[in-house]
Amino acid sequence: MGFYDLSKTERLNVVAEISSNILNDLKAAQFENIITYFKDEDTYIRKSAYLSIGRIYGTHANLRARVIDMLEKLFLDADFKVRQTVINAAGEIGKSDFDSVKSFFDRGLFDEHHSPRNAVIGSIKKMGEVNPVPVLNWAKLYLHHEDKEIRREICHGIELRGRKHPNDILPLLQELQHDKTSRVRKTLVHVIGQIAYKKGCIEKVVEHLKCWENKELVADALEEIIDVHERYKDFAVLTQEQARQYILDNFNSID
Repeated sequence: MGFYDLSKTERLNVVAEISSNILNDLKAAQFENIITYFKDEDTYIRKSAYLSIGRIYGTHANLRARVIDMLEKLFLDADFKVRQTVINAAGEIGKSDFDSVKSFFDRGLFDEHHSPRNAVIGSIKKMGEVNPVPVLNWAKLYLHHEDKEIRREICHGIELRGRKHPNDILPLLQELQHDKTSRVRKTLVHVIGQIAYKKGCIEKVVEHLKCWENKELVADALEEIIDVHERYKDFAVLTQEQARQYILDNFNSID
């Protein structure tokens, strides 16, 4: 029976049990329950485990070194689900203490399996939203990496911070404007659209795009902004037509 096949009360009991067992494992310096949860086939069990790790790290200062040591050991596991959960746990910790877990993301970017790599992207998103300075400084190191997938993943990972604070990531996005790889370029255009539809954001994005050199990419990005206002019309502050008119009024290069 899966996690969401349980009643709400049963789910709460399972989460409490997971948290208690993980805490006891850490206090005893053994990982029997932790690794069982980290490799569980049910993604919600794994999520409950890594959320518990994050909470324990935040509330039990005396166990922090042991938590990091445990994650280091489990990061060597052959099961990609375990490595994925390690990175997600590191992401919870990195919301407040990025320096202590930075190395997991340095290594996770190059994991042989896509699931841990995707966990890096998800973690960059959630950490960057609440702890942007160290996370974005780290992301800058990989903007021009020789591997196009690394560049694409970093571009995607910083998106969430940009949805509320586009000015924080626009300088990083600008560094990718001349990337010749199609997948990176498409991700860049996508992210520009994603950070332009909430209140006060289209103004900042359009103003920043005025100083970009790659006019062809800018034109594609402006069209993406207009399209996003239709695709996300239930969430966008402007209608598609209002977005189009704003760009026409404020950006002379668009047709």
